Amino acid sequence: MKKRVTLTFPKRTVQMPLTYRLARDFDIAANIIRAQVAPNQVGKLVLELLGDIDAIEAAIDWMQSQEIDVSLASREISINEEKCVDCGLCTGVCPTEALILEADTFKLSFRRSLCIVCEQCIPACPVQAISTTF
Repeated sequence: MKKRVTLTFPKRTVQMPLTYRLARDFDIAANIIRAQVAPNQVGKLVLELLGDIDAIEAAIDWMQSQEIDVSLASREISINEEKCVDCGLCTGVCPTEALILEADTFKLSFRRSLCIVCEQCIPACPVQAISTTF
């Protein structure tokens, strides 16, 4: 089973070898989607967890016991087509090419199945046409 979670670390737990512990203690593969972690600062990490559902639940319980805030990432990227001016700035920061400009029409195309909800496109949009929804 796969679950995407967003983790928020307090300053004191940022140094924890989390992905190692998930693999060793819970037999869970952790794919890092997005990371904003720096010493002595609050950290954020978006992970895709792959493993047995009971092991994933046990791992989530353990992370919460370590004062790590765990929330299920059920968000999606949403594009307001009325606001979008098809400038293509978002395509330059999209790591999976979920956002592309169509070669024949120069219109923005969003391939939702490729999107990992890294949210890098949101600040790149000059007209604020991109947001997240639940």
